[in-house]
Amino acid sequence: MSVKIRLARHGAKKRPFYRIVVADSKCPRDGRFLENVGTYNPVLDPAKVVLKQERIKYWIDQGAILTDTVKSLLKKEGFFAELA
Repeated sequence: MSVKIRLARHGAKKRPFYRIVVADSKCPRDGRFLENVGTYNPVLDPAKVVLKQERIKYWIDQGAILTDTVKSLLKKEGFFAELA
């Protein structure tokens, strides 16, 4: 089973809200997931990102793959600087 950390879209039309989830790569974007590890709200100015950093680190250590979008969000939040 290939596990990815990716965004799942929620919210109303033209008002997106995303959950950062750990999911099997074969599951649909908004489908079943293993764990909710954060949120991302691009509507706010500036955009608001809330992370469960310990759980994200745990899943990365277990071999979860980050999508490009999630990787850029984590980089903006300084997540990788804390790992070093």
